[in-house]
Amino acid sequence: MKPNISVMIFTLNEETHLPVCLSYLTWCDDIIVIDSFSTDGTELICRLAEIRFFQHRFEGFGKQRNWAIENTHPKYDWILILDADERTPPMLACEIIDTIRNSPGDIGAYCLKRRFYMWGKWLRYSSLYPSRVVRLIHKNKVRYINRGHAETQEVNGKVLELKHDLIDENLKGIDEWFARQNRYSAEEAKYELLDESRSYRGTEIFSRDPLIRRAALKFWTKYIPGRPLWYFFYSYIFRLGFLDGRDGFVFCIMKTVYQAMIMIKKYDMRRGRIS
Repeated sequence: MKPNISVMIFTLNEETHLPVCLSYLTWCDDIIVIDSFSTDGTELICRLAEIRFFQHRFEGFGKQRNWAIENTHPKYDWILILDADERTPPMLACEIIDTIRNSPGDIGAYCLKRRFYMWGKWLRYSSLYPSRVVRLIHKNKVRYINRGHAETQEVNGKVLELKHDLIDENLKGIDEWFARQNRYSAEEAKYELLDESRSYRGTEIFSRDPLIRRAALKFWTKYIPGRPLWYFFYSYIFRLGFLDGRDGFVFCIMKTVYQAMIMIKKYDMRRGRIS
């Protein structure tokens, strides 16, 4: 029996990742792709696979996800949200199916741990595993909110965590990775400038909820002088990134450069306001 779960995949020029993502979804009979007007073979892949295909202008991950929930008419109440470079290994798929069949009525969403691969290797330490994402949602109980280049969410109900990992693997190479970080850093810089007027309680850093804790940490760390260097120390030394070997060292450098890009773009935006 097919599970009562719809899958939404969000794409932009994902002809490299999408076939792999789809190959792990043979257990689902309602796959919906929401595309941001790709110029490669993404649409053709969807047409040949006979899955539902929609296009909508991208205005942030939160808004894009909300538009999809409200306009693509998912077949089922429970939706698994994916990016094209992510995949659901069999153990996770089985857990998702079993969880939804027995889910209590007071649950609004489930949180997944994301495992990041690059150069064919799981960067367990340098990618700060586990990063948690709310991706298995009840369509009537969750709405997403733009937050920099990423998103957060409002959930009407409890949020529980699944045991098995979601796999995220970059197959496009280093140039595409930096191109995305260039876009993401601009969005993150804008968000951080707007976020300076908000307040967070210092105790939220010690919250049991990993999503609240992560948001509070992001808020306070942007005030740390020499933030890129501190990020490198945190990811490579404190979070044991050095255990990933040379790949871990290079990836920590890459993420450190990303932090520097955010700082530089914030500086540039402030200078633009002055002039």
